[in-house]
Amino acid sequence: MSEAFSKLFQQMMQSGQEMARAFNPALETLDPRAFEKMIPTMPADMLEMWFGRTFNRDGLDAKTRLLVTVAALTVLGAHAEPQLRLTIRHAIEAGATAREVAEVIYQMGMFGGIPAMQKALEVAQGVFSEQEGKQSS
Repeated sequence: MSEAFSKLFQQMMQSGQEMARAFNPALETLDPRAFEKMIPTMPADMLEMWFGRTFNRDGLDAKTRLLVTVAALTVLGAHAEPQLRLTIRHAIEAGATAREVAEVIYQMGMFGGIPAMQKALEVAQGVFSEQEGKQSS
């Protein structure tokens, strides 16, 4: 990680902590998993801005970048469940299909093991069901 990126990341974390304190002083010791409840997903244009153009203007689009992130979080296993759930939501918002998300997770079974793959598929199925429920209402 470059020094410039490290500084940017630190600034982002400090801004987040300040925002949390502004919302509620008790949030100063906020568990990052709580962000999932505060920000369930982002609009596609925001995802493209942050994940597609900002950090790698000529590289991967937001959908591909988020699918790669799903792969990495799958390999991490149950430790990354809240982050995986949020990233799957974001990937869908960025245009990924349920089939694409599932295929990425299946592929990671070779690297993270079958238990990690099964847990990720369980998380993904919950997100897919949640998305279907929103579409039918």
